[in-house]
Amino acid sequence: MTFRIKGSHIVALAICAGIGGWMYNGELITSGQGDTSGEIKTIAERGEANANDLFKVRYVALYPELRSERIHVRGRTKANAIITIRSETVGIVKQRLVNKGQHINRGDLVCVIELGAREAKLAQAKAQLAQAEGDHAANSSLAKRGYASKTKLNQMKFALDAAKAGLIQAEINIARTEIRANASGIVQDPIVEVGEMLTIGGACITLIDNNPMLFVGQVSERDIGKIKLGMKANVELVSGEKVSGELRYIASSADAQTRTFEIEIELPNADNAIRDGLTASAKVELPPEPAYRLSPSWIGLADSGEIGISALNDDNTVRFVPVKILARTKEGFWVSGPTEGMRIISLGREYVGDGEKVIPVPDQLVSAEVQQ
Repeated sequence: MTFRIKGSHIVALAICAGIGGWMYNGELITSGQGDTSGEIKTIAERGEANANDLFKVRYVALYPELRSERIHVRGRTKANAIITIRSETVGIVKQRLVNKGQHINRGDLVCVIELGAREAKLAQAKAQLAQAEGDHAANSSLAKRGYASKTKLNQMKFALDAAKAGLIQAEINIARTEIRANASGIVQDPIVEVGEMLTIGGACITLIDNNPMLFVGQVSERDIGKIKLGMKANVELVSGEKVSGELRYIASSADAQTRTFEIEIELPNADNAIRDGLTASAKVELPPEPAYRLSPSWIGLADSGEIGISALNDDNTVRFVPVKILARTKEGFWVSGPTEGMRIISLGREYVGDGEKVIPVPDQLVSAEVQQ
């Protein structure tokens, strides 16, 4: 049987021969024309030449902005002081001159205790004083004429002094039956009722001193170093009321369980509008400090895991600059660490490494947005 070569077989062989020749010398023949420029470079040689070209990156020049920071604290309102007005003597309550919810001032009479035997003891003390004064006067006259010894006269003087002291004590016991407020405030429980027996130290009434009112909250150990006494704060009550105050107390030691520090913010409350025990939140205003605002895409990680940005040296080589993130906002990250005027890579950071030289191109659009 005779094998006949067809025309299609000849065409296929020609195509295979052409492809083999091109793969051998890297020359592409188009429409019968080859590269007539002289020396012909292989694909590997052309790749090595392209690798020496510098990579282009976009950069932004950084400038600091004043950033106002606030520390958010949750807590509650607390009265400035709760004072118990106590009895200094024993007796039955004859009168209570104030009621719950009533505002009283320092020195106001609040309770009266029955005198009982105190009146009789006062009269007795007065009589003893009168007798002692008479005895002392008589012995003084006799001593001047030589009819009384000096020892006898000294005894009369001691008796006179004791009588005077006894009268003073009797008058004090009488005065203690009238219990007066030693502070100003609003009356609240516990409060005594008429007819009850009071002992020494027993509570007549209780006062709440709510001017100024306090906001009490806890600050984390991360933020405690940022605040100082006298800083201004804005407090918002659960009822929606807002009031400004001043930081007056910072705890010296942390809570053992929460590792937080207690603070107190003093709030003016002359009209008694702020009540004790309300849930509230506070914002402590920190002094403005310079910081840099960055897009999240400009920040990366070093091989060590350190957070930072890629900056350009004067010779356009790349270097890694560590940064500290101060806050995350809708506008981007606020950081510290860069220097004023530093050029940082805004596009292409992922494709270059430390020490690599690049061609920097200003990122005009991003620069305008950052400086707004």
